Amino acid sequence: MRTADFDYHLPPELVAQEPVEPRDAARLLVARGGAAPEHRTVAELDALLRPGDLLVLNRTRVIPARLEAAKDSGGALEVLLVHPLDGAPARWRCLVRGKVRPGTRIRCHGAEAVVLACHDDGHRDLDFGAADVLALAEAHGRMPLPPYIRRADRAADRERYQTVFGDSPGSVAAPTASLHLTPALLARLEARGVARACVDLRVGPGTFKPVDTERIEDFRIHAEFAECPAATAAAVLACRARGGRVVAVGTTVVRTLETAAAQPGGLAAWSGWTAIFLHPPRRLAAVDALMTNFHLPRSTLLMLVSCLTGVERLHALYAEAVRERYRFFSYGDAMLVLPDASNPALDPGPGLL
Repeated sequence: MRTADFDYHLPPELVAQEPVEPRDAARLLVARGGAAPEHRTVAELDALLRPGDLLVLNRTRVIPARLEAAKDSGGALEVLLVHPLDGAPARWRCLVRGKVRPGTRIRCHGAEAVVLACHDDGHRDLDFGAADVLALAEAHGRMPLPPYIRRADRAADRERYQTVFGDSPGSVAAPTASLHLTPALLARLEARGVARACVDLRVGPGTFKPVDTERIEDFRIHAEFAECPAATAAAVLACRARGGRVVAVGTTVVRTLETAAAQPGGLAAWSGWTAIFLHPPRRLAAVDALMTNFHLPRSTLLMLVSCLTGVERLHALYAEAVRERYRFFSYGDAMLVLPDASNPALDPGPGLL
């Protein structure tokens, strides 16, 4: 497929710069198969799901990953923590704003680091020695707001660019669909009989990278570390067995569940790096429905959503969102894609049993 098939016009003023309050007051565009879209709010999610459905969330927590630093020579730098290197908690893959090379020594809020390697993709490997890197970030770091939010981060973003349930630090971007959920809404969903399970995908900066090849099949997608616990795999299988719908909250959940489902033997406990690229004509095996924010043109996330909607339907839904002045991207509004059992082309079906 052509990357241009996933372009669309977005008036710049629709890119949300601030979140709505309360969280669940965000608008929700509901797409049921080929029916006319409904305009609701996230606060109504409990009325849109059914007893027996399963809501799957990403429990990751965003690191205040932007750190001011300086070279020994005095040159100012900014370090963006991306992820720790395997088996070495003091060694991190980073992005560095400013010129460094292997051997450059860096001072960062009382800690000292040395550049170990510089990679062709722009990443740098840093060794922070004896420093507790996560504690350093929590004490001195700034929230890594996305590049399309055209303002500096503020103290309020420390709380607002986090989900209310995230408890596993590791991401440099939020699982944005879950930003709309509140404790009260989660309690109403539980009372309605909607089960809940979690995965853990550490969102990296590659999530914002647009597809830059003419054919989407030629694009090399970013990799992210993820985990699907055994309890979550069992909950998905149990949901399917009782006739419920597996509702992923966010594309990160889809990436995790679909990677786990693609392992030999089918869906079970799994953890590791995933570079799964979900785009048409692929149908999803583990996920029936999706709540997600509106995504960047030509992005892998937009292509993922089209696995549930189809490309033509996706364009119609985004055109409707633009006409109705929905707010786009991380601090914006959301869309709920529900399956249409009467139309097999739009219903992923029980692919795990």
